[in-house]
Amino acid sequence: MIASTDKTDAPPPGKWHDTFLRITQGNAIISVLAIVLALIVGGIMIAATDEDVQASAGYFFSRPADTFAAIWDAVSGAYSALFQSAVYNFGAPTFARAIRPFTETLTFATPLIAAGLGVALAFRIGMFNIGGRGQMLMASAGASWVAFSFDLPWGIHMIVALVVGVAAGALWAGIAGLLKARTGAHEVIVTIMLNYVAVYLVLWMLRTPGLLQAPGSNNPTSPASKDTAILPGLLGPQFNLHFGFILSIAATFLVWWILSRSSLGFQFRAVGENPNAARVAGINVKNMYLFGMLISGALVGLAGVNQVLGTITSGFTIDIDAGIGFDAITVALLGRSTPWGTFAAGILFGAFKAGGFGMQAAEQIPIDIVTVVQSLIVLFIAAPPLVRTIFFLPSPERDRRRQEKAREKALTARVESDVEGAAK
Repeated sequence: MIASTDKTDAPPPGKWHDTFLRITQGNAIISVLAIVLALIVGGIMIAATDEDVQASAGYFFSRPADTFAAIWDAVSGAYSALFQSAVYNFGAPTFARAIRPFTETLTFATPLIAAGLGVALAFRIGMFNIGGRGQMLMASAGASWVAFSFDLPWGIHMIVALVVGVAAGALWAGIAGLLKARTGAHEVIVTIMLNYVAVYLVLWMLRTPGLLQAPGSNNPTSPASKDTAILPGLLGPQFNLHFGFILSIAATFLVWWILSRSSLGFQFRAVGENPNAARVAGINVKNMYLFGMLISGALVGLAGVNQVLGTITSGFTIDIDAGIGFDAITVALLGRSTPWGTFAAGILFGAFKAGGFGMQAAEQIPIDIVTVVQSLIVLFIAAPPLVRTIFFLPSPERDRRRQEKAREKALTARVESDVEGAAK
């Protein structure tokens, strides 16, 4: 005889409870709350560095309302300037002027999206592509050389420059992939060292007449790109947004398709999860490392091409990467290494870049505070338990342990009932 154990079985959770748990325990809510926390800390820093707040704090105990009013004015003014410089300018006289900040956000986001996709793809294979700067510089050098050296018809010239630039970025990253596949060299060290090689190599070419240096100039800068190679504008000459943004959208679709719909993407994800198991399953792990870095470098190279053919067409210098190679790591982390998450993160960081300068000009807020906010976002994303604790969210690890204990308790009760039934 087996006794009933219904009273020991926990009732199944309701539909709404299950939905609530999926939302509060998902990665998306952690990313959103990490941004909120970073903005709160950034607001505290803005208030602490504001002169009016500091002055009113001197007589806080006599008139505390003045201090709180000064804090509100400082923080709200800063974030209002950030919004109006990055999204929509409510005080603009025309609609075109009003939406110009958002187009600037998309312009800043264009190379961040492309480079972030390259880093995210490498993450999915279990590799860390820290060589974004070197890959962007090599891609910029290749695309710029084609752009100012050849006389080709419009369209063809642009495509050739684009292909050469992307190929240069892919080959430069492929060096790290090849060394990883054939010798086991760690890609982090190799890509960091390749950054230095690329910097000094491109700098030498920019200082050498006949290579990349502009004729008649003693400065390390390249000639301007010819009009036939420049990426066309999307919204007219009054806006800086160019066709590179469409290329970044296409790259997002491509990475999504590779990772979600292709056999190559399945192999990438398998190697990223467990290379030993993937090897046992018959996947050539070494080739996946090589192919992954080639594609990753091509995507980062696309960011460099967007810079020299779309954003800065009057000639590039060694600072053409503008820190995008390293910012791409942050974008990929915020996007959880997913294509569309990286796309959204790129737009967010593009807004920070576009709005940061406006915030500095309008409210005299140090631009470094925006950088601190970006860093805090990564910090909070890297510490999900901290975010859950601050916002009192349920912990998936704690719920999992509770479920395991409940199952063990139910199993123990069932065994005891079986033993008692057998004894009777």
